[in-house]
Amino acid sequence: MRVVLFEPQIPQNTGNIARTCAVTGASLLLIEPLGFSISKRQIRRAGLDYWDDVAIETARELPRKALFFSTKGKKIYTEASYSEDSVLVFGSETSGLPEYIHEECTDNIYTIPMRSDQRSLNLSNSVAIVLYEALRQLNFAPLV
Repeated sequence: MRVVLFEPQIPQNTGNIARTCAVTGASLLLIEPLGFSISKRQIRRAGLDYWDDVAIETARELPRKALFFSTKGKKIYTEASYSEDSVLVFGSETSGLPEYIHEECTDNIYTIPMRSDQRSLNLSNSVAIVLYEALRQLNFAPLV
């Protein structure tokens, strides 16, 4: 399974997500530009001690064959069919997914239900919720 973060801005969120990826065996793809440096020095300073336990890559473009997660999604994340090679894409903390994804990938955009008077969940919490739902659908096979 692969987690993709579109232009992440907050290193602590990315660190928490890297930790979730480490304990689940998921890989992590960061779509540039990033809101922080991923140099060894900066990673250590941010306390991202799970960084070396995750297959992490950076890229400039989002994969198009993926499941996307957004507060603007029309389908609930539990309705998605997950597989061991699923690609789970999450938008930036500040601006979400780019508009072209909302226009081109409507059928593959999911949301996590929440109260309508609240803006959104924390990004690292959203990744954990979706990733563990994907693993649950697979009977946690990748973990045992």
